[in-house]
Amino acid sequence: MQKTLKSEVVFTGVGLHCGRDVTLRVRPAAAQTGIWFRRTDVSDADPYISANWQCAVHTALCTRLVNADGLGVSTVEHVMAAIAGCGINNAVVELDGPEVPIMDGSALEFVRGFLKAGLIEQAAPVQVLEILQTVEVQENGAYAALMPFGGIEMDFSIDFPDAAIGQQSKTLNLANGSFVHELCDSRTFCRNSDVQVMRSNGLALGGTLMNAVVIEGADVLSPGGMRHPDEPVRHKMLDAMGDLALAGGPIIGRYVGRRAGHTLTNKLLRKLFSQPGAFRRVDCDAQMSERLPGAGLAQEDVRIYA
Repeated sequence: MQKTLKSEVVFTGVGLHCGRDVTLRVRPAAAQTGIWFRRTDVSDADPYISANWQCAVHTALCTRLVNADGLGVSTVEHVMAAIAGCGINNAVVELDGPEVPIMDGSALEFVRGFLKAGLIEQAAPVQVLEILQTVEVQENGAYAALMPFGGIEMDFSIDFPDAAIGQQSKTLNLANGSFVHELCDSRTFCRNSDVQVMRSNGLALGGTLMNAVVIEGADVLSPGGMRHPDEPVRHKMLDAMGDLALAGGPIIGRYVGRRAGHTLTNKLLRKLFSQPGAFRRVDCDAQMSERLPGAGLAQEDVRIYA
């Protein structure tokens, strides 16, 4: 059955790119609502923005959603990944600024807050998107695909010249809390040489060594180093989880990403939905519900980082 939060959860932080302080509230919502963002700082436009692939606009460094009035919200991928990974189907995400707070650069704080608040079942079945035919996209040496599969699986590979990252690959079945156990604590990363370039372009204004893994060649400049030896590829999987959540429900299938990013994953969804025979929407039965990402999670499932 569909789920929402038992009570609202509040997060405060800074926007990674805009550098502004922001308060974000995730509120319970009725069954069949889906996920919506609401800009509480705006009064001269429709403040609601649907968490839907059709609202995504192409940006290189984050996922941005924009409504018909041109009002947007940026860097939604981490909170969307946490929402999907915890099995939340209905919620309103309110924020008083243009960008979701970056927190520690991962989805850990969002997951921790959601599981502490707890979830309640609602009187409507979860509708899943079942992949029936392989759909794939390629661009500038990057590749992404959705393939038929009896569960929810992700296979991701990255390749960076920096020795601190290099070539990394990971395959993960995302059933039964794997997102929370394996991915949610992995932080966004960047090269030190890119930081000044981004800031000169008005980006990464809120970035620090505490909310991103900054690397320089073989060195990790952020205190404490990596949380996992393969933290970068895990974070790319986290991003993909959030971007795929814009499909409107869990995807029963296998996602493959090779150097894929936000734009390519959104192009993959656009291609999928342009081919009606490649998928079908079905109500999730009890057996499949037990294999969804948030099934059986409890507060103690979250890793603790000081």
